[in-house]
Amino acid sequence: MTISGSELGGRFFDAAIGLLQRVRDEEAEGIAAAGTLIADTVAAEGRLFAFGAGHSSLAAQEIVYRAGGLALMNLLGVPGAVGVDVMPATLGSALERVDGLAGVVLDSSPARAGDLLVIISLSGRNSLPVEMAMNARAKGLKVIGVTSVAYASETKSRHVSGTYLKDHCDIVLDSKIAVGDAELTLDTVPAPFAPASGVVTSALLQAVMATAAGALADRGIEPPLLRSGNVDGGHEWNARVFEEYAERIFYRR
Repeated sequence: MTISGSELGGRFFDAAIGLLQRVRDEEAEGIAAAGTLIADTVAAEGRLFAFGAGHSSLAAQEIVYRAGGLALMNLLGVPGAVGVDVMPATLGSALERVDGLAGVVLDSSPARAGDLLVIISLSGRNSLPVEMAMNARAKGLKVIGVTSVAYASETKSRHVSGTYLKDHCDIVLDSKIAVGDAELTLDTVPAPFAPASGVVTSALLQAVMATAAGALADRGIEPPLLRSGNVDGGHEWNARVFEEYAERIFYRR
């Protein structure tokens, strides 16, 4: 049977929507807990950080310096491991397997006890995200992990401990993405295709951020939100937020 390109597009939307519905329903408790933990950290004058390597870094970037997002979320970047900004692109994947790199990054960062770190890793099996979580908790940070728990039962950990990201977090949010991150197959295409992790992970994180903003408002605390610079008054609004929270915003320095 011939399947048109437009039908495949529709099938992908169906798959992505199905995953989003699963995450909404099955991770509701975790999303609420994660949002509350972020609100707790903001209220206690802690700082917020997000980390992801490879394509997982795109989800981390989605919640940093974002219109409608919390101004206090800072990107914890690892040179060479953020997206596909290095040549060859495979170097980024190789860096995820380097033991000890996470500790060096954390020790060189402003992160300290009482802060919170969101770690995004689809597989959660590589040394970098595992050690990032381990080292962060050892330094006294709270850790929220966003990962596909399925990888822990269907793949082998690449960390010497044999553990995964999910084993070193205060809260784990399961993206429900299948191992391999490809939603579609076709007899005439030799490999699975159409990954949905970017869509689902970004939506999951925005749900957490929305929950955090609401939790702060419930306590009578104005959430430190950014506005779009493309609406009238947006830059002035953001300048006020940047000034008020200057000691907890690091991407402007």
